[in-house]
Amino acid sequence: MVSSADQLATQAGLSIYAIGGNAVDAAIATNAAIAVTGPHLCGMGGDLFAIVHRDGDAQPMVLNASGRAGSGASADAVRSDGHSVMPFRHDIRTVTVPGCVHGWVSLHEQFGTLPLADIFAPAIRLASEGFPASPLLVGALARCDARARENLHELAGQATRSGAVVRRPGVARMLRAVANDGREGFYGGEFGEGLLAMGDGWFSASDLDQRADWVDPLGVEAWGHKLWTVPPNSQGYLTLAAAWIAEGLDLPDDTTDPHWAHLMIEAARAAGYDRPDSLFDGADGAALVDPTRLLPRRAAIDPQRASTRWAPSAAGDTTYLCTIDDNRMGVSLIQSNAANFGSHLVEQSTGINLHNRGLGFNLIAGHAAELTPGRRPPHTLCPAMITAPDGRLVSTIGTMGGDAQPQILLQAITRLLRHGQSPAQAIGSGRWALAGPETGFDTWTAPQGPLVDIEGHAPESWLAELGRRGHRPRQLPAWDSEFGHAHCIVVEPDGNLAGAADPRTRIGTCAGI
Repeated sequence: MVSSADQLATQAGLSIYAIGGNAVDAAIATNAAIAVTGPHLCGMGGDLFAIVHRDGDAQPMVLNASGRAGSGASADAVRSDGHSVMPFRHDIRTVTVPGCVHGWVSLHEQFGTLPLADIFAPAIRLASEGFPASPLLVGALARCDARARENLHELAGQATRSGAVVRRPGVARMLRAVANDGREGFYGGEFGEGLLAMGDGWFSASDLDQRADWVDPLGVEAWGHKLWTVPPNSQGYLTLAAAWIAEGLDLPDDTTDPHWAHLMIEAARAAGYDRPDSLFDGADGAALVDPTRLLPRRAAIDPQRASTRWAPSAAGDTTYLCTIDDNRMGVSLIQSNAANFGSHLVEQSTGINLHNRGLGFNLIAGHAAELTPGRRPPHTLCPAMITAPDGRLVSTIGTMGGDAQPQILLQAITRLLRHGQSPAQAIGSGRWALAGPETGFDTWTAPQGPLVDIEGHAPESWLAELGRRGHRPRQLPAWDSEFGHAHCIVVEPDGNLAGAADPRTRIGTCAGI
C-alpha cells in the first residue's frame, strides 16, 4: 500500500511494487514523483527524514537527511544586515545544503532492491512528458510575489490553470544523473555547480558532500503501543511528549466533546511551549521525553482553563508519504521545502527551487540553535511510526503542517489508539491547530501566544466552549490545507492493510496492489 498527497505519486509507488520492489523502493519512487509534480511542497532542493521498520526488528531505523549550514555561514553577517530573525525568503542565507538526494541514495544503499533507474523511471516520465498541474500548484503560484514568479518562470509559465501540462526537463536530467552516478551526479554536477555559484562563498564543494545520517530512533509508550519518531534536530519529540501527557489525562470517550479538544490542546501546549529553547541540533531527545520532565507538565494542566504558558521571545509546505509492502516492511517518509516553494530561489539551469529550512536557526548570539557553519537548523519535519509491544508494525503516519505537525499527529494517533477509529476517521475528522500570527513557523515565538485555529467541519461546539475556557479560537474553512496533509497506513490485527490519504490534499490517494 502507498499513501501520498498526489495520485500520480501514489501510482508511481504502486508501479514499483508491480515489478518486485519493496517498501523503500516504492517510497523513493513516490517521493521522486511528487518532487516533480509538487514543487510547492517538496523537491530535490529540500530536506528529508525517514523511518523504516522491517518485520522482526525490535525498533525502526531512522534516517536524518536534513541539510547543514554552509561553511561560509555567519550569524554576524546576517545580524549586521539588520536581521533579528533569519530572513524568510529571497535570501540564499536561509538555504541549507538540500538533503533530499543524500536521503534517497542512503535509503537505497541500505534497503533498496531495484536499480535507481527503474525506481526513478515514473518520475522521469512525468518530468519529461509532462503532468497536469494540480489546483494546489496553480494556487501556490498565484500566491507568489513578482520576484518569486520570475524565479519560478518555468513553472509559472506552464501551470496557468488546473490541468495545464507542465514539463520539467531539468529535473528529469537530475533524476537520470542520480540514477547513473549517485550523489555525485547531483551535488557534483549541474545542480551543485549552480548552488555554489548562487551561494557566492556561503557554500563550499565539501559542504555538498554532507551525507545523511542513520540515527537512533526516539520512542515512548502510550496507549499500549510504542510511538517512534526522529530525534532532534526534528521537533518529533513534541508528538511523543504530547501523546504521553494526553494518555494520563481524563479524555472523554466522545471526540466531539469540547472537553476532548481542550485537553488535547493543553497537552500540546504543555509539551511545546518551550520549544524555541529546547530544540536544536544535538539536543538530548530522550531527556526531552523523559517522564520526570513531562509529569509536572501534565499535572499543571487545568481541566477547565487554557494555559498562558508560552515562550516569549511558520503554515509549512511539505509532503508526507508512507508505504508498506507484502513483507510488512514499512516506511514513514517526509520531505519538504519548508514554506511554499521554499526560499523562492531557483537553481536556474535545472529549474529546482531551493528550500528555506535555515529559517529555523536563531540569531541570538550564543543560542544553542544559532546559525553556525555545519549545524543543522531546528526542523518541523517529524514523521512517526507505531509498533505493538512485540515489535510488530502497527502504523506509519505523518503530516505536513509547519509547527502544527505534532499537534495534527497527536490528534490522529489519539483517535487511532485511544478511540479505535479507522484511518479514514482519524485522518478526515475536523482538527484544531495552534498557530502563530504570521508564517506557520512562529507558533512558539509570537509574544501574545498562539491562536487556536478550528477547522470548519470540526464540531460546532468547539469554537464557543474553547473561547469560554480562555483559548483564542479562530475558525477557518473546512478541509483546509492549513491543517496539514496527513496520511496513514495501519496493519490490522488480521494482517490486512487499511489506510487513508488526507482529503485536504484534493488529489491525494491511498491505494494497494
